[in-house]
Amino acid sequence: MEEPTYDPSRPLATTTLVYQYKLVNCPGKSTVGLLVEYPPDGATPPHRHGGASVSAYVLKGSVLNKMNNDPMKVVEQGGSWYEAPGCHHRIGANASKTEPAAFFVNFVLDT
Repeated sequence: MEEPTYDPSRPLATTTLVYQYKLVNCPGKSTVGLLVEYPPDGATPPHRHGGASVSAYVLKGSVLNKMNNDPMKVVEQGGSWYEAPGCHHRIGANASKTEPAAFFVNFVLDT
């Protein structure tokens, strides 16, 4: 599959805060959980999450994912990925133009 170029006219994902807790055994750190839902053909602009460690799990559909200069991957339902602090998330998009996709993401970040 060819790597797409980000197109700002594509629909954006919606995010819903699921939880946010301070990690009492890791002073100065918190964990945040989000539900991210892509409409058909949805995408997010290239971005970074600063000093956060990020892990994600695909709940529905398939998503396109490219970190730093690594090859793009298609992550299907039941698949997951990890983003190290400072990682450049170059491609984040729904792999389908006709079906929605969703994933759960957990951040560990400075409080």
